[in-house]
Amino acid sequence: MSDAPVPTPRGGPATPRRHRPDWSDGCDRLARSRPFEIAIIVVILANGIVLGLETYEDLSPAGTVLHGLELFFRAVFVAEIAVRLAAYGKRPQDFFRHGWNVFDFVVIAAIFIPGLHGDPALLRVMRVVRMVRLVRFSPGLRTIVSALWRSLPGVTGFLALAVVTLYVYGMAGWLIFGNRYPEEYGDIGRSLLTLFVLLSLETLPDLIEQGLAISPWTLLYYVTYVVITVNLLLNILIAVIVNSMEEARRLEMTERLAPGYDEDGDGVPDELDRIALTQRLDDLRAVITELERELRIDREDGHGRPHRDNTHTRR
Repeated sequence: MSDAPVPTPRGGPATPRRHRPDWSDGCDRLARSRPFEIAIIVVILANGIVLGLETYEDLSPAGTVLHGLELFFRAVFVAEIAVRLAAYGKRPQDFFRHGWNVFDFVVIAAIFIPGLHGDPALLRVMRVVRMVRLVRFSPGLRTIVSALWRSLPGVTGFLALAVVTLYVYGMAGWLIFGNRYPEEYGDIGRSLLTLFVLLSLETLPDLIEQGLAISPWTLLYYVTYVVITVNLLLNILIAVIVNSMEEARRLEMTERLAPGYDEDGDGVPDELDRIALTQRLDDLRAVITELERELRIDREDGHGRPHRDNTHTRR
């Protein structure tokens, strides 16, 4: 067998074949196969449907059937984790080096914690979290989640700026409108709540009307608040998330071009596919350039015949 790394998608083992037993290779091929992923996706969706059916009191007589389906789902998820672990052969600890693998393992293993069964609400929450596992099977969703995760530092700075801005405007609103409208601005808590709801702009006409009853200058308060918070701050937040989305997409493309990555499952790493495609494009460009050169010679001749060099004839 070859010593080259086994082509695997993200989160999969990359151990050379000679260091992995045959049963590990079989589990690896099964875990990377498209039918296996589709089957797990179907089970996750079915799990969500069963959770939704359990919310209907009219379906309580079917509780035994629903409970049996829940046990079936648990068995399938445990088998899935076992296959993915077995794909790492003699190094199962490498399974936990990837974030999505750790998340899957925790979600599946948490359901077997003895103390969890005494709290039906918490148990149902853990079952609902299984639906989040759909993210790992969708590259687009993974990119979005990765972008949100990468945007946390920028979002933290944005939240600090937003809190300071809201607090300043909340204190100003309490000073201006506190005595006249105590329900909206009676204290700093009510003032901040009013301004937070105002972010939707639905209450803006009513608040402006109340402010104009006190003084026309109150219009300046609401105009500056809308411009700074609703427009400027929210656009900053959108810019931070979009920038993180671009970084996550570039990272996704970089990982796809990494050696050993084989998303299409044709047995050839995507990097080699890319190199072969580049070579074919270069050959095609050379052919097109040669055709353009010949066509240019035909046009210069003016008679539809190739231009001939008569240097030797003149001798």
